[in-house]
Amino acid sequence: MKKLSLCLLALCFTVACNAKPQTAESATQTSPKNQKVLVVYFSRTGEQYSVGNIKEGNTAIIAKMIAAKTGGDLFEIKLKNDTYPTQYMPLTQVAQQEKKANARPEISGKVENFADYGTVFIGGPNWWSDYPMVLYTFMEQYDWTGKKVAPFVTHEGSGLSSIPSSVKKTTKADILSGLAIYGHEAQRDHEGSQLKVDSWLKKLGF
Repeated sequence: MKKLSLCLLALCFTVACNAKPQTAESATQTSPKNQKVLVVYFSRTGEQYSVGNIKEGNTAIIAKMIAAKTGGDLFEIKLKNDTYPTQYMPLTQVAQQEKKANARPEISGKVENFADYGTVFIGGPNWWSDYPMVLYTFMEQYDWTGKKVAPFVTHEGSGLSSIPSSVKKTTKADILSGLAIYGHEAQRDHEGSQLKVDSWLKKLGF
């Protein structure tokens, strides 16, 4: 019995000596590769409600704040054939027509390394209580398996509407709490907008 105990003890000692400690390098190698952050957005310049003619879109301003804070990569969704009106009222009519038709406008460009990203922030203006249809064109082009998605919008009273649930339905991804910021705040109160972005990101763990 004593001999058996000594053998077991020797075996345990040998295993312990041969076991390799997990170094920082080995921990990195076993971690998921898709921890990068991507910030995707669609934004418009020209005449916009309550802010007049703008040279940088409301959503673009917020997207850049998010990317700067998280260290994420920016990707702007651009129309392949951009025939959208630059005046506000005609643009709203086009947006309404596209929503009714469940249109999928073509996109110029693509995120080549989309699989590398673990968290994707996706944003746009709130048009008729929804994202512009071109954002759904984007979402339907990629595999969202295992990703976390944080929606954000700029608006003038509609907030997030049902956008988070629509994003969930389209991507089947894990949807994080979203952010809604007034367009006029994005344009005229950068400091206040930054504080709201920072507070939101902190709650998400960034």
